[in-house]
Amino acid sequence: MAAEYILEMKDITKRYGENTVLSNVSLKIRPGEIHALLGENGAGKSTLMNVLFGMPVIHATGGFAGEVLIDGEKTVIASPHDAMLKGIGMVHQEFMLLPGFTITENIKLNREITKPNIMSRVFGSSLESLNMKEMSMDARTALDSVGMNISEHTLVQGLPVGYMQFVEIAREIDKKGVKLLVFDEPTAVLTESEAAQLLTVMKDIASRGIAIIFITHRLDEVIEAADGITILRDGQLVTSCRTSETNAVQLAEMMIGRSGEAGEFSLVTAEPREFKADTPIAMKVENLSVAMPGEVVKDVSFDVREGEIFGIGGLAGQGKIGVPNGIMGVYEAKGHVEFFGTEVTLNDARGALASGMAMVSEDRRGVGLLLDDSIENNIVFNAMQINGDFTKKILGMTQKDTKEIRQHAEDMIKELDIRCFSPTQHTRTLSGGNQQKVCIARALTMHPKLLFVSEPTRGIDIGAKKLVLETLVKLNRELGMTIIMISSELMELRSICDRIAIVSEGKVVDILPVNSSDADFGLAMSGIKPERGGETHE
Repeated sequence: MAAEYILEMKDITKRYGENTVLSNVSLKIRPGEIHALLGENGAGKSTLMNVLFGMPVIHATGGFAGEVLIDGEKTVIASPHDAMLKGIGMVHQEFMLLPGFTITENIKLNREITKPNIMSRVFGSSLESLNMKEMSMDARTALDSVGMNISEHTLVQGLPVGYMQFVEIAREIDKKGVKLLVFDEPTAVLTESEAAQLLTVMKDIASRGIAIIFITHRLDEVIEAADGITILRDGQLVTSCRTSETNAVQLAEMMIGRSGEAGEFSLVTAEPREFKADTPIAMKVENLSVAMPGEVVKDVSFDVREGEIFGIGGLAGQGKIGVPNGIMGVYEAKGHVEFFGTEVTLNDARGALASGMAMVSEDRRGVGLLLDDSIENNIVFNAMQINGDFTKKILGMTQKDTKEIRQHAEDMIKELDIRCFSPTQHTRTLSGGNQQKVCIARALTMHPKLLFVSEPTRGIDIGAKKLVLETLVKLNRELGMTIIMISSELMELRSICDRIAIVSEGKVVDILPVNSSDADFGLAMSGIKPERGGETHE
């Protein structure tokens, strides 16, 4: 007789030294069920999944208390490879891809298909050749199943984060014998249409009897796709319930630990402003092109007024992410950019930072953070390197001012609500949302005149998302900081921006007031400038 649950985690407790990060947490998943695992960043979701996958960080720190059952039988999962052999797969929020390999090679990694050759017939199967034709066919099938129209022979290195997310999903879909898949923030980097497509893919997977643990901060997706829900808060189990028994407002209350009306959990709203014609131009961009793989930026032009929150939106791969990366010198760029009337030397990242610009990258692990260094060193790194801040002279030698660094880090941790044990904790050990907050803290420490924020709320829970948006509005309104916000979340852009530029096929299609109709934004996303005032715009 088949077990009722494909997975049971009973009374899981995990401690790091004196800190208890999970306390008697239980989780039950049925075959073919989509089960949402919810909680703010730092609630314990990642640690619980690390236990499930037998991650080295768990075993190297004293293991855990409690038990794990697969198909009703108690089991020990010794490593991620062991988890894979037991039919458990994971689509990670932070990508586990090999950048120097093709999409096919990443999808088939450790499950390569081989074919005999002359050497293998003599010396054994270990010398068989890779059957690239069959591997490519499998990869193509997996990519098609997630609606990804990109060559399976493309290198992963340089792909936009949205593309890498789909490659992760395609890799798991390609595996045989999978019983349970964990989706960790799978829609965080996707546009609304891509996210909707992914939810359809997840439902199709579940219909085949494969269970899914769905970790997300988008409560509308939970209500739409999940069958059951488990909520964690501060390392403890809050509740397990069926989706039909609750709603988004109740879920938000249980996650955050406070009651409120639906509006309390809605997006921050900042009233858009009209700027006078003589308002100085903070940034003027003309004919910008950027050589960023997977992004099309070939002729972008726009002006940003001093003190404005200027939004840049558009579908994945259409160029919006490439704009800040080109201006900040991360990728090679051509064109004309002025910053407060001064010509910007492109392809000079250090010069861009020194001029008074800062950037919160969409790729926090690849670009934004020193993962094996402390939170406090990450926060002050750019300010030390570029401006010489947080240093002091001792006997004529420049040294770090550790006292000033510690105080500043503690202030930023408090201001941004970075969930950590201390400023000395390595950023690699933080949850994704808290890593993002460290990136924001680093940028703010530069005291920039203009701040680029690229996908600033990707992978952040609803409470932290609200805090980040409120912080951006505060920086703009109280300090007068000019902000350029790039986001796949149109509603976020419309909630705090003054104007929004929509980029399609590498060009700015239109710059719209935030109160423009949904139809106007939809047309612009499709590359069509809408008709206004009876005039046709090409």
